[in-house]
Amino acid sequence: MRADALRNRERIIAVAREAFVEHGPEVPLDEVARRAGVGNATLYRHFADRHELVHRVVLSVMARTADQAETALAEEPDAFAALRRFVHAAADERIGALCPMISDGIDKSDPELLASRARLDQSVEAIMRLGREAGQLRTDIAVGDLMVALAQLTRPLPGTVCVDVDQFVHRHLQIFLDGLMAPARSVLPGSAATLERLERLSRQP
Repeated sequence: MRADALRNRERIIAVAREAFVEHGPEVPLDEVARRAGVGNATLYRHFADRHELVHRVVLSVMARTADQAETALAEEPDAFAALRRFVHAAADERIGALCPMISDGIDKSDPELLASRARLDQSVEAIMRLGREAGQLRTDIAVGDLMVALAQLTRPLPGTVCVDVDQFVHRHLQIFLDGLMAPARSVLPGSAATLERLERLSRQP
């Protein structure tokens, strides 16, 4: 792919992510093309239909989120500082927007999606494992617990009157992170949620 074509493709994905966050995955593709500064023909040359564009946006967000986890792990000397850095960075990636897109028409058995999910799972688990070993992170949670909380706290609210809700996201994430610190102040109901367990639940009718 030529450099200019690659730039167009990456710009379309980035713009589509923001449009999906603001308006949901049903935003008109004409609007995505307009925001990206390309013609409709260019968009459809890279992405045959909405399904393919949504799929690529999901993969992009998962890859960027895994990058954030790996960078935090490599650069932060303190395990909980790495976890805190990752959580806030993941919030900025707007991973909450993934939930409706993954549950609506995305092939969960797609090899690229499975590989991206595995990479994200492993990178986040590495941070959490160090936190547990250092006695900083409570031991009764798993990667799934963290990702569910992140998704819920960062999920966009398109069409609501809460236009300034984003300003509270990092504040509420910090409250959540304080609750993850050891020693735990309460006993959690149920069992820790792994990503595998969440995947099984998502496949149930």
